Amino acid sequence: MGLAERRRTLGYSQEKLAQLLGVDRTTVGRWESGRIAPQPPQRRGLAIALEVTLSGLDSLLTQPRATSQEATEQQSSDHPGAGDPDEMIRREFLRILTVSGALTALPFDEAEALTDGVRRGAPADFMRMNNHLWQVYQLARSKGSVYPIVRDQLSTLNEALAADTRGNSRPLLNAAADLFQLAGEVAFDANRYTDAAASYSLAASVSKDAGAYDLWACALVRHAYVDMSEPNYRQAAQILAAAERLAARGDSALATRQWVAAVQAEAYAGLGDQAACERALDQAEEVRDLTAGSTNGGWLRFDGTRLAEERGARYVQLGLLDLAEETLKKALAQTALASGPSYRRRGAVLTDLAAVGAKRHDPDQVVTYGREAIQLAQASSSGYVARRLQALCEEFGPLSKDRRVAELGAEIVTPSTP
Repeated sequence: MGLAERRRTLGYSQEKLAQLLGVDRTTVGRWESGRIAPQPPQRRGLAIALEVTLSGLDSLLTQPRATSQEATEQQSSDHPGAGDPDEMIRREFLRILTVSGALTALPFDEAEALTDGVRRGAPADFMRMNNHLWQVYQLARSKGSVYPIVRDQLSTLNEALAADTRGNSRPLLNAAADLFQLAGEVAFDANRYTDAAASYSLAASVSKDAGAYDLWACALVRHAYVDMSEPNYRQAAQILAAAERLAARGDSALATRQWVAAVQAEAYAGLGDQAACERALDQAEEVRDLTAGSTNGGWLRFDGTRLAEERGARYVQLGLLDLAEETLKKALAQTALASGPSYRRRGAVLTDLAAVGAKRHDPDQVVTYGREAIQLAQASSSGYVARRLQALCEEFGPLSKDRRVAELGAEIVTPSTP
């Protein structure tokens, strides 16, 4: 019996199983086809949902894949093929970049004839719209609700690039690199790692063509988060080293270098390098010395307000539990006082505090903080908090024998609809 057959035996559709686990439907299809394997934070939840042990799950994952019903199901609904909207946008954008290079070499009247009837847009208009979309994304409880607008904006920007024959290509490329980073953020929050990585890679490529070092560095930082979610901290550290070099060539008045350092601290903590982690955190603290205008509210939002929670999370990774708890409680108070508090930020802090309790074998702390984090994850539909909660289950160990902790774990892997 393979993974897909076990799912059907229990009466789950791919959509239902994906909903239970807080992942995208395409992820389930890729597990079943063998193209990717569930990541460690996802394995326990998948085993519970399929009512098997972890060793039983390994057996399901190693079974030969069927070539008829399963393949038809995956091809029709889960494989992003020629009709996938995200892939279509990326292909169209790459086509336009190729064509636009030829247009610039043509006489003006010939280029005008080839692009006649295509909608035009001023670069400043696109940047204003992009900034607005970032603000909407930041405030939205359900991040996925922003994506239809992002897709429309990408399509409009594609048309503007196709129509541009003189003078606007670089600012339009800046707008495109900005927007592809936002598209990647939405995909990442929905656990669509392949789409997120593709968007970030395209953002980095476009930033390179535009000579926008800060945009380029930020695209690499976001790509590093995809690696760390697997987790592949060594590869993330390599990408972040490249981002550090790019940021050094960018605008020193921007907070790019400090954001790179903050994310490097996470990679170093994942590698168990406390000294490097502390150095990176100290460098991130230098953001407080920057003047107003160091962020743009869009692709660069690192302003130091999250430093306490970042530092606390790194201490959890390193096993420095007393320092972690002290720092995280301060961060929790800050999220409560902030105007328009982020469910995602507060949920992440609560999950880290629950993880501290798990490492201390304190079921009361695990349940108290974990339950509130679940409520915030449900209220916000945040895939990010859901991922953090699934990783928390890996920390339970012997605490799983406690009835309250077991119930919490079951609620994490089978969340109710908000």
